[in-house]
Amino acid sequence: MTIHLPQGPYEPRTTPLGLAPGGSPLASRTVFSAAHVVADPYADISPDSPAAVDWDATLAFRRHLWSHGLGVAEAMDTAQRGMGLDWAGAAELIRRSAAEAKSVGGRIACGVGTDQLTGPATLAEVRAAYEEQLALVEESGAQAILMASRALAAAAKGPEDYLETYAHLLRQASEPVVLHWLGPMFDPALDGYWGSSDLDTATGTFLKVIAEHPDKVDGIKISLLDAEREIDVRRRLPGGVRCYTGDDFNYPELIAGDDQGFSHALLGIFDPLGPLAAHAVRVLDTGDTQGFRDLLDPTVELSRHLFQAPTRFYKTGVVFLAWLAGHQDHFTMVGGLQSARSLPHLAKAYELADRLGLFPDPELAESRMRALLAVNGGTR
Repeated sequence: MTIHLPQGPYEPRTTPLGLAPGGSPLASRTVFSAAHVVADPYADISPDSPAAVDWDATLAFRRHLWSHGLGVAEAMDTAQRGMGLDWAGAAELIRRSAAEAKSVGGRIACGVGTDQLTGPATLAEVRAAYEEQLALVEESGAQAILMASRALAAAAKGPEDYLETYAHLLRQASEPVVLHWLGPMFDPALDGYWGSSDLDTATGTFLKVIAEHPDKVDGIKISLLDAEREIDVRRRLPGGVRCYTGDDFNYPELIAGDDQGFSHALLGIFDPLGPLAAHAVRVLDTGDTQGFRDLLDPTVELSRHLFQAPTRFYKTGVVFLAWLAGHQDHFTMVGGLQSARSLPHLAKAYELADRLGLFPDPELAESRMRALLAVNGGTR
């Protein structure tokens, strides 16, 4: 039956892709999905209150990702870290998810930042905050992802402060970590990270950190939405250091790679694309690069839509699709972030995801889309 969306009438599909859990372990690429958190819709809180998380639904979604063979990147920006989820909430999320990963044999890596700091901080306070979080992640048994820090961006006077801070942290790490460079399109407070707003200069500092500590860097995650820069950095990495693409605009070509290398993946878009992404990588494992591209290239339109400017609000679309897909019973987000995207934006996300066959139950997705339209847009 036709559904009347803001962009025009649409005929929903009636059959899903039907990608079942299980399958062989992913072999040719290491793939993490950054995962969202599910809010408690009945918590009597305001947008300024600490996050109220539905832990059962949140952990169930992680089991969904693990069941398809993906790793989980926990307590990252996709989990609304710094946009509704504070450090206390993130710490609890890390503890619970790491324990869950251990119980099911799932791979997990967790974000280490400085978001327990409030207000201006000294470099010493930034280092101490990082150390506190690093200790918690390592104690949980998860791999550490050293995230970009708003506090460090504010305190650092130039590249040397970044070099000294990261050198200190890498010496403290007991196991190799992932370094995460998150661009200002995801968080405006990170403009000028690595000591310069000139990306060539910043890249030089970033690579210097890695070159001086290659034994402590498992890999890097670049989230700049700049495929050419990622490829350039990837080719300049020391041997044994991986590149995990964080480019939600160009991921199929970056993961497929070229004759000089490829990227692994740590992506927010693999939250809604999890089963399809895992299936595509298994095709790539057979050496069928074109088959991999045929599966993932059509998803780029949806990803670019979800991550359109202001990019930091992509989490709203991710959680919306999780609701339509039946992974949670409501469209409520911590911090009230469900209001961060317009009804036309969400309707287009529904259409693009439905065309891809992402919804396990297309009728449920259609019913929920109709309900959202009725409540928020009325009838036309």
